[in-house]
Amino acid sequence: MTPKQVWVLGLASLASFMMALDSQVVTTALGTIRRDLAASIEELEWTVNSYNLTFAVLLLTGAALGDRFGRRRIFVTGLVVFTLASVACALSADIGTLIAARAVQGAGAAMVLPLSLTLISAIFPPERRGKAMGLYLGLTGVATFSGPFIGGAIAEGLAWQGIFWLNLPIGVVAVLLTLRRVDESAGPNIRLDQVGVVLVTLGSLGLVWGLVRGNLAGWGSAEVLGALILGVVLVIAFVFWERHSEAPMLPMRFFRLRAFATANAANFCVFASLYGTLFFLPQYFQIAQGSGPFGAGLRMMPWTATLMICAPIAGRLADKYSARTFVAAGLLLQTIGMSWIVFVAGPGTSYPALLPGLILSGVGVTSAMPAAQRSVVAAVLPPEIGKASGVFMMLRIFGGVFGVAVTVAVFSGAGSHVSAAEFGDGFTAAMAAVVAFAFTGMLVALGMPGRRPADAPRAPVLSGTDRGGDR
Repeated sequence: MTPKQVWVLGLASLASFMMALDSQVVTTALGTIRRDLAASIEELEWTVNSYNLTFAVLLLTGAALGDRFGRRRIFVTGLVVFTLASVACALSADIGTLIAARAVQGAGAAMVLPLSLTLISAIFPPERRGKAMGLYLGLTGVATFSGPFIGGAIAEGLAWQGIFWLNLPIGVVAVLLTLRRVDESAGPNIRLDQVGVVLVTLGSLGLVWGLVRGNLAGWGSAEVLGALILGVVLVIAFVFWERHSEAPMLPMRFFRLRAFATANAANFCVFASLYGTLFFLPQYFQIAQGSGPFGAGLRMMPWTATLMICAPIAGRLADKYSARTFVAAGLLLQTIGMSWIVFVAGPGTSYPALLPGLILSGVGVTSAMPAAQRSVVAAVLPPEIGKASGVFMMLRIFGGVFGVAVTVAVFSGAGSHVSAAEFGDGFTAAMAAVVAFAFTGMLVALGMPGRRPADAPRAPVLSGTDRGGDR
């Protein structure tokens, strides 16, 4: 790698590291937060989904702002917002304030993460992009690997607020180094698609709000049905607008590319299964098996360690072989691993009995992720990578929100937090939903193009508007 490539990869990975660490340390501190702030299961869900809500809603907008006003500028702005919101989380005295601060964190992350992928994809040539993304995920895996351990140690030994103070020094370092070492760049369109921004923002808000509120307000309630219907209508309006816009923020022709469409759909299922597992697994170790936050973090490390080990390998091999192989095989391993957990998990289950399922599941999801990312960005032209990255990030977060919403609904129907036995019943049912997500994703992944990346066709160059009849 050239020095510029090293700096871009390193700083993009550092930003992703900070946000992955934040996500992971929060999962092992959920039990402590629930007790300290007297939070219900629905409020606990909101500490995760308020972040995901603003993240998913603003992702395409963040990518579009980077293309319009400068990728480095918006990337740094997002880092500043995320860091300041982390301080607000640490200072929260009640669950409502914490939820609000987490929502602001999500807004910052929506500016950072899609542009981190864009910066990497733009500076590396196509034949080395998969390896770079694998390294990006591998470095992020250090946070994923250590996050549950760090979060458990802080929550048990100090206070849960400490997990958010961790972001302050990392954020300051990332901002200063980015301003010094990363060159400014912009996308191909200098115009901002303002109508598209409004439609996709409000449409995404309606869909995510309906998913998040479904368990508490009721899936048949006027609030939830109204939000979902409004979201669908506005998304359809967004699609119609983008097909006729002279400078679309999301060219609809992307979805006519089989590699782009199927890889995004499969990755939606990857993150639905991943987030559903992340939400409940630390709580299972603490409630059903009696571990403290620190012990729960230790028990998750064999599962999270696979991201650090397997992602760089899968990313490098995806440059040489079909991405379909790694996405489909990875989701198959996730299906088998979580099926193992469903059959053996219980209040009296020994930890060694769970290990085979945890390892298989971890290897599976971490093999699928870099291959799916590589397939999506390889399907479009280099100037359009920013838009493709925004779509990829948005759909994976939608997958995460959907996964948490469905698994919480399944858990609530089969169990509760009243006792270890009842929690175990709910956990088993929730993990069965995770298996269904992974199996569905595997079937979708089989529809991805089977050719090697070097043989894949490039997206067509269009002139004028992006109309349905264009090729």
